[in-house]
Amino acid sequence: MLDIKYIRDNPDTVRERLARRGEGYDIGAIVKLDRQARDLETQRSQLQAKSNDIGKTIGQKMKGGADPQSEEIRSLKEEGNQIKVQLSELEPQEKDLKAQIEAQLLRFPNLPSETTPVGKNEDENVEVRRWGDEFLPNNTNILPHWEIGEKLGILNFDRAVKVAQSRFVNLVGAGAKLERALINFMLDRQTEAGYTEVMPPILVNSNSLQATSQLPKFAEESFKCDSDDLWLAPTAEVPVTNLYRDEIIAADNLPIYHCAFTPCFRREAGSYGKDTRGIIRLHQFNKVELVKLVRPETSEDEHETLVRDAEAILQALKLPYRVIELCTGDLGFGARKCYDLEVWLPSSGKYREISSCSNFGDFQARRGNIRFKEAKQKGTQFVHTLNGSGLAIGRTMAAILENYQQDNGTIEVPEALQPYFGKETI
Repeated sequence: MLDIKYIRDNPDTVRERLARRGEGYDIGAIVKLDRQARDLETQRSQLQAKSNDIGKTIGQKMKGGADPQSEEIRSLKEEGNQIKVQLSELEPQEKDLKAQIEAQLLRFPNLPSETTPVGKNEDENVEVRRWGDEFLPNNTNILPHWEIGEKLGILNFDRAVKVAQSRFVNLVGAGAKLERALINFMLDRQTEAGYTEVMPPILVNSNSLQATSQLPKFAEESFKCDSDDLWLAPTAEVPVTNLYRDEIIAADNLPIYHCAFTPCFRREAGSYGKDTRGIIRLHQFNKVELVKLVRPETSEDEHETLVRDAEAILQALKLPYRVIELCTGDLGFGARKCYDLEVWLPSSGKYREISSCSNFGDFQARRGNIRFKEAKQKGTQFVHTLNGSGLAIGRTMAAILENYQQDNGTIEVPEALQPYFGKETI
């Protein structure tokens, strides 16, 4: 959530930075509502001060021996009562205006970082670096991951459709074991890098989704349990960040690093016709997520470190990838700066996203009221939140099935993964 005070004091800057994201973000309405709210607040403060003065005057006159039934005292009391009526009428107006302002604020995305490249769409994203060209496969006859997976009997889509619907997969035998091996491998690597593992609930309430900015804008992307105020988590970012919602964290306890494995659930409502085959874009998938809560002054450096922690998994598996910095027109709703890691999928001759690493600044912390306090200071500050996939399990499996595919139709298991999988080939 944007800071209404920052919007009030810097309207032109806010307009300009929102415009970098594209059209459709007009702050005129919220500026008007804020002005009305402040006018009401001023009026209420003046009336309250006048009411206090009347009460004080009455008290002084009574101490001086004035008759409580005198015309002067009765007149002052009547004036005081009229002010109380006015104040009682102003309170609901103020409450309504504040609710309207909050509803407006929830509609606005985060302001892009000053260092985020300006662009209209994904075509204007910036490639930062590539890694692993020496590991690009020499096999020129590589089957798509879904095809080799079905040939090996480790991926089954037809039976998953029977159980659920399209865009689900059933992992069988070595496929299930490979998924489990990847989960354990990633969690071990990230805990070694300093992240504390958590296993959070995967059903989350509406307040949690609102705090991490999936609601209200992306309600159609999530699966909701109609009988309860519960949703299937679209990513572990939601439950892990919300572990600290409405809390004040002691500054000495920052930074907080968490990693979490969870199943993730997304409708993919806006992706009709995209990636209909394979395990790139499923309604249910597994992911290891990295989440950080940090001091504002360290968040940029923490972001770069988080990206490196996600990259370390790809490097350990020797999977070629590149790092892309998203431009303003492709930036996620809550992010102020974002890097995508894209792994090489040789069957299509393309790099495909396998991790998105975002710095949200205080955007999520304001929505979730997550603050920290220095030991000897009175006030509190909002933390900065960051997260990224470390990594998406299914997409990692797809990359292994293609990049490690052998001419004889077998799959070589990456050396770093062999202790977890227990075999060298599939």
